[in-house]
Order: sequence, then C-alpha cells, then structure tokens
Amino acid sequence: MKNVAAALTISAASAALAAVAYAAELPTWAYPVNPPGGAGQGAQAAAQDKTLYEVPDSTVKLTRAQIGGRPVVPDWHPNDHPPMPDIVAKGRGNEVRACGFCHQPSGVGRPENAALTGLTPEYIRQQVLAFRNGERQGSEPKRVPQNLMIAVAKAVSDAELAQAAVYFSELKAKSFVKVVEAAMVPKTTVAGGMVVKTHEGGMEPIGNRLIEVPDDFERAENRDPRTTYTAYVPPGTLAKGQALVTTGGNGATIACGVCHGADLKGVADIPTIAGRSPSYIIRQLYDIQNGTRSGAQTALMKQVVAKMTIEDMIAVAAYAASKEP
Repeated sequence: MKNVAAALTISAASAALAAVAYAAELPTWAYPVNPPGGAGQGAQAAAQDKTLYEVPDSTVKLTRAQIGGRPVVPDWHPNDHPPMPDIVAKGRGNEVRACGFCHQPSGVGRPENAALTGLTPEYIRQQVLAFRNGERQGSEPKRVPQNLMIAVAKAVSDAELAQAAVYFSELKAKSFVKVVEAAMVPKTTVAGGMVVKTHEGGMEPIGNRLIEVPDDFERAENRDPRTTYTAYVPPGTLAKGQALVTTGGNGATIACGVCHGADLKGVADIPTIAGRSPSYIIRQLYDIQNGTRSGAQTALMKQVVAKMTIEDMIAVAAYAASKEP
C-alpha cells in the first residue's frame, strides 16, 4: 500500500513539474505596465488644457479633460452606435467608471482590455461576476486595466451590469488590428496601458514575442475607437497558428473550432475569438494556464492550454486575430 501511495505521490509531482515547464516566464510584452509617476501631473495638465482636439473622420472636438472621460466618455463617432445607457456613457459618480471609457462606445476595446462586441449578454455578465468573485485576477498584479476592471465589477449593480451587457452585445463586431509577420519590429515602450513605438524610433529583432502597437499613437491617446493597430509576429507564425487552431497541432492543444465554431465566431455563450486583439488572447491563455483566470467556465480551457508554449500561444492568438470578426 505504501508503494502505491509513493507511486501516486511521484506521479502527482511529475505532473506538477510538467505543468510548471509549460508555464513559462511572464510574457511582459503582453502585460504592459505603465512607468511609475506622472499620473497626478497629467490630470492637472489635462484640466488646464483648453485646446480642442480632433480625430480623422469626425466633426467632434474635445478638450483633453473630455477625452479623459469626465463627465461623459469621449464619443468621436456617435453614429457608430446606438444611444448609450448611463452606466456606459457616464458611469456612476466616483464609484463606477463608465464602461465606454475603456471598452469604448462602439465596444471595440483596445489591446489593454477586451472587445465586447460579438459576445452574448450572459457571457458578459458571467465575466464581470468572475472579476467580482476573484476568478480573474490576472498574472501581472501591477497592470492597471485589470485592477480597474476588478474594482468596477465589485461596485457595479446587477441592474447596471444587465444594461451594459445588453448594449454591448447588440453592437456590430469590428476589428482594427492587422497581423504582420516580421523578423524586425519597431522598438517599443509602454504608455496608456499599451505597448507603443518609442519616440526615438529604430528597429530590433522580434524574438519570441508578439508586438501589438497603435499605428497612430496620438489617435490612440485621444481614444478614437477607429484607431488601427499592427500586431507583429515572427515569420511562419500564421501557418503554425492555422495548424494549431484547426487541428490541435498533433496534440499540442485542442482544435479551437470544437468549441468556438469553425469560423471562430463563438457558439451561444462560448465567446468569439475571431478578430480579437492578439495581446488580449495571449493574456487569457496564459492566465488560464497559470490559474490566475479560473472558475467553472475555464475548466475545458485548462485542457486546451495545458501543453501550450508561449510560441504556441502567439501562433493561436495571431491566427485568430487575423480572421474577420
């Protein structure tokens, strides 16, 4: 009996070591953290700046304070969406930040958060509850967008959540990211919670990374939902991603279409992954593998990510992001 118990212990330990082998070092390029300092000064400067800013293809003009979401979220293209409920447009005082500030009025999100278009009201509700219940902690505790979402989830009422979920679920899914294979990529830094090109310019080897940057940083800083992004990936990534997504890659994972549909646009309350930010997809795969995204809804995904390497995650995310939403 002791020998059986010992064998089971060794087997469990071996399984744990195998899991650790796949849970690679945190891919910091997918979890950008803003440099410390400057937030208070930035807010003060924004309040004093009375310049009216513009973005392409819009007649709207906004001050820096208005772009910052006070008292309502910046809405450069009001014809891109129906009227927003108050919780999306204004939030609730200082208690709940308006949903439309981070996820944007058209629901397309940005690389540092999630697009909400193409999702069902129930899926959106479930995910907010997961943030509220501590099931979506994220693998980088210093990442501001994650912490803001946790705070909002804990403060938003069930009625407000229902209104926001219905609003975002009815919006047309759109993608503004282009996936490009390249051995050399722009040098980057972190600003606004996302990876951006450095002011100095220059190029560097991509290595084993996915680098998703706004094509026009100023437009992104002005929170224009039509801002386009380029996601750079190593050469050969898309072909590898297609194999992993469609066949499972000879046991490396499980074909995504089994649950997410052949077109990757989701089935019922299983979410769409087509056209999503690849940075966002990588964070979800990594979080689930490391246990920082948990809960009953992730049980099947644990099997999917169990053997995936960071290279696999990059390939799957890039291929999914390249598809029409």
